Amino acid sequence: MTATTLVLDQSLKSGRRKGVGPTAFAFALWACLAIICVFLFFVLAVIVQKGLARFDLNLVTEHPSRLRPDTSGVKSALFGTIWIMVLTALIALPLGIAAAVYLEEYADNSRWWNRLIELNIQNLAAVPSVIYGILTLGFVVRGPLSIGAVLLAGAISLALLILPVVIITGREALRAVPSEIRSGSLALGATQWQTTWRQVLPAAVPGIATGSILALSRAIGEAAPLLLVGATTFLTFNPDGVFSRYTVLPTQIFSLVPLDRVEFRDLAYSTILLLIIVLLVMNALAIWLRNRYQRRW
Repeated sequence: MTATTLVLDQSLKSGRRKGVGPTAFAFALWACLAIICVFLFFVLAVIVQKGLARFDLNLVTEHPSRLRPDTSGVKSALFGTIWIMVLTALIALPLGIAAAVYLEEYADNSRWWNRLIELNIQNLAAVPSVIYGILTLGFVVRGPLSIGAVLLAGAISLALLILPVVIITGREALRAVPSEIRSGSLALGATQWQTTWRQVLPAAVPGIATGSILALSRAIGEAAPLLLVGATTFLTFNPDGVFSRYTVLPTQIFSLVPLDRVEFRDLAYSTILLLIIVLLVMNALAIWLRNRYQRRW
């Protein structure tokens, strides 16, 4: 056997040995994905099966009732969820988008305070939601503002929760706009503000809208911060203002699950199914906006 043949044989064996590792790793990843999907589909199947028993018109037209579980609904929680999500969007989206525009278009990255702001925003995106509830409890519900356990306090808590996500996704959308558009606008005599307002922001709207909707869809399922800032678990009236008492769908589920009667558990499953449908609609809207207004550069 010649030296060339030996070298080729060793190369083939080495290649086969190197291919075993990546193949096994890929198989392990697919196995983990399959296990997760099976578990998820099982949970969804149980929720749909048990939730359809009480998924009727009474679910959204009747208030909670301890005496009539067969016809009890979650009307107050649904209206409270709508109120708090609208307020959260009004607080978080303008602040988040404005911060993203400043950091991406105006901030000087050579300045230490701008780098510190960026580092803190990235860290805040990973902070547990209950921390924002504690912060709101200490400074808004009590503390300096002391507005009490009202709907506005819950909206502020969720706005703080999603604000880092809105800023990060907004910056990514602005960064995706080609620099040639900025250069061309400035070369034609436009100011930096005119370039940002008339050229960059309209081009980044699909990405900003998608990130904002996904951030709001995360907030709609949060219960921990709202329980800390006063979201009640049983309420028989709809909120009538920003300083009203309130409840939301996650806290309603939290109060229904531990109850012993089967009727209340069926109501809990129906409420979970309603919340999942709302989340799916919001995510579908985000995907539609991205596909409808996305630009190819």
